[in-house]
Amino acid sequence: MSTDPHLEPTGRPDPTVQGAYAAHGELPRNDTVSFEARDIKVHSIYWYLIALTISVAASFFVCVYVLRYTERLVSRRDPQMMPARAAMGPDYRTLPPEPRLQGVPGHDADPQQDHRDKVRADNEANEKYGWVDQNAGIAQIPVKEAMKIIAQKGLLATPPAAPEKK
Repeated sequence: MSTDPHLEPTGRPDPTVQGAYAAHGELPRNDTVSFEARDIKVHSIYWYLIALTISVAASFFVCVYVLRYTERLVSRRDPQMMPARAAMGPDYRTLPPEPRLQGVPGHDADPQQDHRDKVRADNEANEKYGWVDQNAGIAQIPVKEAMKIIAQKGLLATPPAAPEKK
């Protein structure tokens, strides 16, 4: 767009040109100058947003219709529920049949506590004194004590292996 004022050859503004445009309230027009009256056409953006909203809503309703149609189709083709399964009640899908693994819903035992109890029982069994068979002279002693005895006395000599049969 031209920023030069309309000047006469003498360098003064032409009063007839400015007066004519001032009377109509228009900007001066020149064939060598081109400009857009507006840079952005807002109404086209609004039409695009309206069309986008309508297409998203329409696709949503199409998806809902397809989902309901496929659910009905599958429910008609599914085999009837077995009587044993129907007797389990409405939450037969939430709980697996017995015996259940620890930690699944509906199981009261805590697997971590069960593990801690088992480790404690094993440690207590390894640390106690007692008779396994008193008549044969077999006793149970703690593992640390048994290791000390073996370190002091050594292992008993093992009998030689039986000769191989030919």
